[in-house]
Amino acid sequence: MLSERQCSRSAERICIWPAEGRIVILPGERIEMDTSLTGRSALVCGSSQGIGLACARQIASLDARVTLCARNEVDLGKALETLPGSGHTHLVADFDEPESVVAAVQSHIDRYGHFQILINNSGGPPGGPIFSAESDEFLVALKRHLICNHRLAQLLVPGMEASGYGRIVNIISTSVREPIPNLGVSNTTRGAVASWAKTLSKELGPAGVTVNSVLPGFTDTARLSELMEKRARAQGTTPDEIEK
Repeated sequence: MLSERQCSRSAERICIWPAEGRIVILPGERIEMDTSLTGRSALVCGSSQGIGLACARQIASLDARVTLCARNEVDLGKALETLPGSGHTHLVADFDEPESVVAAVQSHIDRYGHFQILINNSGGPPGGPIFSAESDEFLVALKRHLICNHRLAQLLVPGMEASGYGRIVNIISTSVREPIPNLGVSNTTRGAVASWAKTLSKELGPAGVTVNSVLPGFTDTARLSELMEKRARAQGTTPDEIEK
């Protein structure tokens, strides 16, 4: 059986014969992909620095209105100044307290309107072996990641469904595929978020709301520097040696 699809941003048509295991690229009509987010509003969590801020800048560059969300107002103010475009805002919320996050976001919605894009992202729990982890460590991590993600989705999805457009993106970790040594609580929590996201995607897809997860590896952020310094102290060496 022959199946065919057009390649976005290319002048090619790809024909696939699954039974024969063949893929043939043929000339075709050029199709441009519209990546503009004009008229969309995005809530980007954990966005005063690191991966969250990088996401916010990229989304803003596509002409969306961005709301930064984190717990340090000074850092948020500095981050806001780095966003391209205009009309961006920020709100202060502590992701260790899910209901306070929901209250802050609801207040923002009441003033500025609904979000069509949600980027779930927050700082990971402290490193350490899973066997020695205290029960409270799991509870704190699950509140910060799984519960906050879930409550924000519950708050924002009705508005997304009403507009016929919604995007939820969860910044997780490569530990979803393979646990990272000495990040026991984080590995466990990230796995829970990945399972939640996959389940939610099947429920919301028919309404035009997509749910996806991004699994970044080691990235040069303040969080990674903190982990390397902690491991270096434990091993009696330097962060540079750990990085090697």
